[in-house]
Amino acid sequence: MQASRHAAPTSLPIGSDADLAWVRQQVRQAAAELGFGLVQQTKLVTAASELARNTLVHGGGGHVEITPLGLGASSGLRLAFVDTGPGIRDLDQAMTDGYTSGGGLGLGMSGAKRLVHEFEVHSRPGEGTTVTVTAWAAAVPPSRPGP
Repeated sequence: MQASRHAAPTSLPIGSDADLAWVRQQVRQAAAELGFGLVQQTKLVTAASELARNTLVHGGGGHVEITPLGLGASSGLRLAFVDTGPGIRDLDQAMTDGYTSGGGLGLGMSGAKRLVHEFEVHSRPGEGTTVTVTAWAAAVPPSRPGP
């Protein structure tokens, strides 16, 4: 994807419940500025809330990088949640609806995946986790031609 034509990426800390509220607010504001409709904003903020909470609770804190995207006439938002916590031992299990390691409903990661257009997880036990999601304001832009 090409570099954003809107603004530079913003990095926000995730280290407390107050930070979670700030992340939700900043994601909603960025999505609104990029032309996301109310339902799209709500889906993205819900996904961001789940992933930010996972970063705090399971990863011991970290940060989110919020990157506005532009591809042709399409606007999007990429969110990368990064922690240096214990990592995810069994990613397949963690992505299963109903699985929880923290007493919740078990819909965090799998639910977040359903709310966005693109979802990617990189995790190594003992080294941390990065979950990157991308959502587009209108529809998913066409694929770029390969090299």
